[in-house]
Amino acid sequence: MTQPTTPAPGEDSKGFWRNLILWALLALLLRWLVVEPRWIPSGSMLPTLQLQDRILVEKVRPRLARSRHSHLHRGDVVVFVPPEQLVAAGYDASAALIKRVVGLPGDQLDVHDGRLFRNGEPAAEPWLAEAINYEMAPITVPADQLWVMGDNRNASLDSHLWGSLPETNVLGTAVWRYWPLQRFGPLRITDSGDGG
Repeated sequence: MTQPTTPAPGEDSKGFWRNLILWALLALLLRWLVVEPRWIPSGSMLPTLQLQDRILVEKVRPRLARSRHSHLHRGDVVVFVPPEQLVAAGYDASAALIKRVVGLPGDQLDVHDGRLFRNGEPAAEPWLAEAINYEMAPITVPADQLWVMGDNRNASLDSHLWGSLPETNVLGTAVWRYWPLQRFGPLRITDSGDGG
């Protein structure tokens, strides 16, 4: 009959540190590849996202969309790195911005009479709190690009000012608000013209 072995002195602590390092690496990998917490620094997405809201950004779907040559959906709230136009204007190239996808490649968009029109029809946008107070000449979203706008249209530095966003700039989609607790819940709202 064999005697139970007792761990050598210090072996328990080695196992603890090994497990701790393994869990830390796994957490970093998940954050880098799957989901990342972010906070909202500006009012461009009001009323959907308030200043200082804490959200989770999933990073898998945008990568899958690029690899399959498919696209994100209209209505998705995306986090992205600034396009060249904004970097040239002085934006930090490593910053992360957040807006809503309102146009996919091939969509024809314009703004008049206080509304966004897509392919000749008014876009259903239940997240807007007020009419748009500017006009936007008709544009067609180029291939592999997105048209993104803030929900606070009248106070948002978005595609209507700097143009289309390359899909490759998208870091992820905002999927969940986890703080404050009274607004805890999912963020995905697509418009009725989703089609993507």
